Amino acid sequence: MKKVLLALVSLFFMADSFGQKIVYSEPEKDDSRRMDFEIIGKISGNILIYKKIRNNAYIAVYNNNMEQIAKEQQNYMPDDRLINVDFFPYSDFSYVMYQYQKKNVVYCEAVKIDGNGKKMSDVIVLDTSHIGGSTSNKIYSAVTSEDKSKIMVFKINSRNKSRFIISTLLFDKNLGSSKRSRFVIPMHEHDDYLDQFYVDNDGDYVFAKFNRNTNETINKTSLIWKKADSDSVLSIDVPQKDILLDEIHIKVDNANKRYVLTSFYYKQKRGNIEGLYFYVWDKQTQFPVLQNTAVLGDELRKEAKGDANVKMAFNDYFIKHVIIKKDSGFLVNAESFYTSSRFGNWNRWNYLYGSPYGSYDYYTTYSPYYSTWWWRSRYDNNQNVRYHADNITILSFDKSGNLQWSDVIHKEQYDDEGDDRISFQLANTGTQLHYIFNMDEKRTLLLNDFMLSRDGSISHNPTLRNLDKGYEFLPKYGKQISVHQIVMPCFFRNYICFAKIEFN
Repeated sequence: MKKVLLALVSLFFMADSFGQKIVYSEPEKDDSRRMDFEIIGKISGNILIYKKIRNNAYIAVYNNNMEQIAKEQQNYMPDDRLINVDFFPYSDFSYVMYQYQKKNVVYCEAVKIDGNGKKMSDVIVLDTSHIGGSTSNKIYSAVTSEDKSKIMVFKINSRNKSRFIISTLLFDKNLGSSKRSRFVIPMHEHDDYLDQFYVDNDGDYVFAKFNRNTNETINKTSLIWKKADSDSVLSIDVPQKDILLDEIHIKVDNANKRYVLTSFYYKQKRGNIEGLYFYVWDKQTQFPVLQNTAVLGDELRKEAKGDANVKMAFNDYFIKHVIIKKDSGFLVNAESFYTSSRFGNWNRWNYLYGSPYGSYDYYTTYSPYYSTWWWRSRYDNNQNVRYHADNITILSFDKSGNLQWSDVIHKEQYDDEGDDRISFQLANTGTQLHYIFNMDEKRTLLLNDFMLSRDGSISHNPTLRNLDKGYEFLPKYGKQISVHQIVMPCFFRNYICFAKIEFN
């Protein structure tokens, strides 16, 4: 009887608060909180979610009411030694790209699946790597272009610390091989790093190389660019006179064929964040079209500071999104994130390389926003740590890097069990941006939606309330699956289930 009641509540209850519909899936008995999962997307009208329980990998298929209509085993994947899985969804199919080790060889393979999670193609071997021993770390990484017409698979051999060898494989939408390249990146200094890898709609490959002062601020930055049909790379020096950068963000502007590099900046080591730095490079002319700094003024600092003093207002902030506007300007979302414990507070200086929030084999970042559910289970939480995610500051800049307007969404979030239920998810419906996050109201986590319109005005939609208070949303792991739909995982007792939110 309890199971029947749970199914009725979970599958058929829909709330129309703030002009939205929400539907829940029914958790299965094996969907524990330790389950690895990935929201793939909406394919042929169905919602696909990858689940891995111990050595059992399958795809759960849901209809528009979040009723599970199929459960397809992915038998082509190895039972053990599976290292990583990526998904590249299209409207009527998805690629499953995975890597695993067999003896001393790591295989990178792909399979095409349909909207029911069934295999549509033979296994495609994309590449192999011979290694000296056993590894559980990623060898290959894959990125896709904004229009999904290009997929870049790459690996970085960093055994020689002074010469990183990068191998790239460029594929088209049909996984036809367009170009294989291999080139060397000199790493002259001990504190040189690589980060922020992208492929644009033309198949060009771009990433950042930078040098940190004893694992702290960045004192030297280069933009590395490789044309799709070239085997060589161009290194573009990013000037930063009298300033030090914090964390590099690259945004590909496909419409204008440009790369936008953004970072918070300092005037001195371990100083306070002064403002934002912008560098925009045009790949057609191969010249920069913008280099500018925007100082964050006292009025904005007072609004954004929370409990910090005015000078230190942005010291706990991290850039989360850079969005290109139609007028070639850009919108920046930044959020205050930190931890506290009886031993002291966490800040960006303590875990610059070795942060518990995200790490990769060949490069490491300290931003808390690189974490995914797949990697969260790789570390144990320190129960003495409290995680905080506070105000969101939204900054709108024109194409010259001048601040047009700013606003702050005020919130206070904390959790002693981990950072799963804090932070926010962004949904772009074309005419508005929705900032979705939990807020604690009378010891109950309630989902909030703040809506940003094109004119810069922010409205707080009425709080989404559940009839069943047992659902706890995990906004940061959600995924937008269509213009007006987002799927978000939830905790329900000791289980994980999924909610589909539809914006009307």
